[in-house]
Amino acid sequence: MASKLVKIGTVQMSCTNNKEENLHKAITGIREAAKKGAQIVCLQELFTSLYFCDLEDYENFKLAEAIPGPSTDALSAVAKELGVVIIASLFEKRTQGIYHNTTAVLDADGAYLGKYRKMHIPDDPSYYEKFYFTPGDLGYKVFKTKFATIGVLICWDQWYPEAARITSLMGAEVLFYPTAIGWATSQDEATNTEQYNAWQTIQRSHAVANGIHVVSVNRVGFEQEGRMKFWGGSFIANPFGSILYKASHDQEEIHVLEVDLNKTDSYRTHWPFLRDRRIDSYQPITRRFIDED
Repeated sequence: MASKLVKIGTVQMSCTNNKEENLHKAITGIREAAKKGAQIVCLQELFTSLYFCDLEDYENFKLAEAIPGPSTDALSAVAKELGVVIIASLFEKRTQGIYHNTTAVLDADGAYLGKYRKMHIPDDPSYYEKFYFTPGDLGYKVFKTKFATIGVLICWDQWYPEAARITSLMGAEVLFYPTAIGWATSQDEATNTEQYNAWQTIQRSHAVANGIHVVSVNRVGFEQEGRMKFWGGSFIANPFGSILYKASHDQEEIHVLEVDLNKTDSYRTHWPFLRDRRIDSYQPITRRFIDED
């Protein structure tokens, strides 16, 4: 089988409280990735702002915008100019009182292909997302871009095998996870290591179980007045879960890696998990919990 080579770019960066500065920095990162040959560029979760969900503050709703809107318009022009696909995670204002954590996909000709709204919304200390985000109602999505059919999920979605499986079954050739996750600076190093390893391992398992590449892009830097260190560690895994690229935990990095999407067929035929699925037996998965009678 002929190769289907695609160059994937990741932009791992720190953010400030200036939305325009963050957008400009992201565009600069996209340009650098394109200069290195990237065809698809993924940005981190909510890249136009600091991660604001550490507090339940009504003022933060002012950060939201329509999708399509100003940021997608700016990125569309860049996508068209550079001939690259852009995956952009934004705070969406759908209407008065309804907001989503949403990722837009812009094709290499600048066309807006659509959006995915985050399905799984966390509510934990320093991650009070349920205050801001209505759960996604568009279902799982794939986008047929110039270079590949891609699936997009967002941060907390990455812990759920069901989301990865469904998106893969819809035809995704690569799973992208824009992310914002970090360590409390009060934590010990052993806990930090354990948490990062769990985060990476669950996503690598999605690559293995579904026989496709997985790309996860996280932010870096200290936020929340120094209480949170976003751990970076962006990575690309192949369909066997092998790490092809891993970013540092504290540096801004723009990286481009070429992958062969046709390797999916080889992995799926030699390790035929999709062939051997017992779909007749999976009905219990639709229940919250299976109580004993």
